[in-house]
Amino acid sequence: MKTKDQEQYKRTALITGSASGIGYELACIFASKNYNLVLIDRNELKLLEIASDFQIEYAISVITFVKDLSISTSPEEIFTELKQAGVQVDVLVNNAGFGTYGLFNETSLKNELEMLQVNLVCLTHLTKLFLKDMVVRGKGKILNVASAAAFQPGPLMAVYFATKAYVLSFSEAIANELEGTGVTVTVLCPGSTVSAFHERTGMADSKLVKGQKMMDAETVALIGYDALMLGKTIVIPGLLNKILAKSVRFFPRKLVTRIVRTMQEDK
Repeated sequence: MKTKDQEQYKRTALITGSASGIGYELACIFASKNYNLVLIDRNELKLLEIASDFQIEYAISVITFVKDLSISTSPEEIFTELKQAGVQVDVLVNNAGFGTYGLFNETSLKNELEMLQVNLVCLTHLTKLFLKDMVVRGKGKILNVASAAAFQPGPLMAVYFATKAYVLSFSEAIANELEGTGVTVTVLCPGSTVSAFHERTGMADSKLVKGQKMMDAETVALIGYDALMLGKTIVIPGLLNKILAKSVRFFPRKLVTRIVRTMQEDK
């Protein structure tokens, strides 16, 4: 029998990059499942709009942080403020990320250092901070959003592919370490997804984008959520994406790299 306090307690999910794309769709799912939310993004107007809509529609609490996660102090600031407010994070979703497109010797170093900070360092930092309390409580879930790009090198997006390979490897390793603790780690590896990502990176005209039917963000988010709830370690949405991700191990790395380069090039 549940106590009054247990009945009143709602779990809380923290989601980075939650103003659009997969992050927004995940926020919609958690809200519909009666989770309180901590939403983090740089887009203040969109965050406020989402918070207002969710609070009205789902009668949940929504805390927003307008943060640039490429700033190294952001994770500690978020963690400290939530601690001081007595907010317990039950599910951590590290979704924020972006890419750059072009030859490595021609792309912006500033953009790539910021990408490393967001895609890799911030994800690691937030995981370190929130994981400790989850282990002490003996329960909690972490969803790290990687990419199908994690399974092979990516010419013309060399740093982005490398960051996603890190997220995959890191997630698998700590998932193993956490066995038996009550805490699970899931890594979501979507293929090309309908979003503003490709326009932002400047690869909207590439063969990869033009030559395939992309999954929608809502479907990807639902697959990721279901896998997270089941405690799966790796989830790759879409049969073709699964086949491509798993098949690269059977071909020489140099050949795989050449194929990816061809796909990444403009039509």
